[in-house]
Amino acid sequence: MTWPVYVVLFGAEISVHLVFEMVAYILALYYFQWLRRRVQDPIDDHNRTLIFIGAGTGAFLGSHFLGSLERPAEFHWDLIYIMANKTIAGGLIGGLFTVELTKKIIGVTTSSGDLMTFPLLLAMFVGRIGCHLSGLEDGTIGSSSTLPWAMNFGDGVLRHPVNLYEMAFLLGLAAFIYYRQRQGPLPNGAQFKTFMIGYMGWRVAIEWLKPAYFWPIGLSSIQIACLGCLLYYAVLSVTQCQDCRLHARLFCKKIS
Repeated sequence: MTWPVYVVLFGAEISVHLVFEMVAYILALYYFQWLRRRVQDPIDDHNRTLIFIGAGTGAFLGSHFLGSLERPAEFHWDLIYIMANKTIAGGLIGGLFTVELTKKIIGVTTSSGDLMTFPLLLAMFVGRIGCHLSGLEDGTIGSSSTLPWAMNFGDGVLRHPVNLYEMAFLLGLAAFIYYRQRQGPLPNGAQFKTFMIGYMGWRVAIEWLKPAYFWPIGLSSIQIACLGCLLYYAVLSVTQCQDCRLHARLFCKKIS
């Protein structure tokens, strides 16, 4: 197989990464709409649209900004350079931040991410197919490896097929969340929280199999951002547990 793979459309060569990225967006949107018709969405159409706008804005900015920080020595405040770099991890973190900000502004207190969990997993899985087929051109290749399944992406170096690893992980994460869901109703927001914690933890681990720049503390920019997101969820979990204990004590006082 020769990398990168191109798709010929109307006589013109188009990047396979772009094709799979567009397919991923379309499939995720239709899947979300299908899910929303099957379950009762606690958020009305108007607020859901505002949340989508917030999510898209944050994902766009976060993806490109964190992506441009992957190689700090090359970073410069140039719009073309920043737009040429992007990362899924930055998109998820940026989207999370702007969604929470949007919800505070419009007064939505319920979780808005559960309905997006499986559409996001689907989009990321399809998108990673494009990343894999793009090879060196995509910049998501793995470090050199002597494992039997290591692949040569065109530069003569056998490397970890990290995009295939991620696709397998996404399938496993989707299966785990689905299994938990089938065991009984999950608390509001648990699906999305599980997805984010799982994926952020995965990105911290898989970065060590990539030829990334690591700061003197031994972590890449993406790992630092993902650990920050995991810290956010840790603090959130502690806060929610404290709130639950407080409500329980108040309830016990009322019935005693």
